[in-house]
Amino acid sequence: MDHIFLHGIKLEAKVGIYRRERATRQPIELDLDIALPSAAVFSSCKVADTIDYAVVVARLREELAERRFGLVEELAEFIARLLTEEFHAPWVRVSVAKLGILEDVKRVGVTIERGRKA
Repeated sequence: MDHIFLHGIKLEAKVGIYRRERATRQPIELDLDIALPSAAVFSSCKVADTIDYAVVVARLREELAERRFGLVEELAEFIARLLTEEFHAPWVRVSVAKLGILEDVKRVGVTIERGRKA
């Protein structure tokens, strides 16, 4: 399956269940693997026939500025749904990591894989 990847996306989000996490944004890191909706881009060489990764990052930044998530699992599920529904990706792998949240741990997070529902 052909896919694009965006690894090491650094954004800020309101995510967490603790009081301090609910009040402020914190740094997160995303790794995305996004299956292409079709192989058309390989013959057309047109961005309209693929998933524009700049648009993906802009949409995520926009959505994360407006929302709050209790768990990283909830955030990952939201991102997977956005990619499959809005960008028509047939399959995605989404990793979400909170940075520096635990002493002596660089990142904590979750990875999920989802396919588009027919």
